[in-house]
Amino acid sequence: AFRVSPQPGVPPEEAGAAVAAESSTGTWTTVWTDGLTSLDRYKGRCYHIEPVPGDENQYIAYVAYPLDLFEEGSVTNMFTSIVGNVFGFKALRALRLEDLRIPPAYVKTFQGPPHGIQVE
Repeated sequence: AFRVSPQPGVPPEEAGAAVAAESSTGTWTTVWTDGLTSLDRYKGRCYHIEPVPGDENQYIAYVAYPLDLFEEGSVTNMFTSIVGNVFGFKALRALRLEDLRIPPAYVKTFQGPPHGIQVE
């Protein structure tokens, strides 16, 4: 879930959809690889937006991503995909990642620390 503050004149639904697109398959340039596969399979989707109580022009945008978007067992890949480029998005005045829930099916792809749990 992202806390979204759209620029003046940008509806919250458009801001949420833009965050979902930009943090998954969206780009502002033409990429030759776009024709190689159907991007619909990999698109993030903003499925719910709600206003933040007491904060005018701030919304919580709930975004879901298909697991196929991420490389198995790679926290780096997952975070780079979700938050890598989206924070400089011009349609937004402000953006903050508020919550992230990782499905058990994806968690199971992580191998864990190579030497067990270490206590310092």
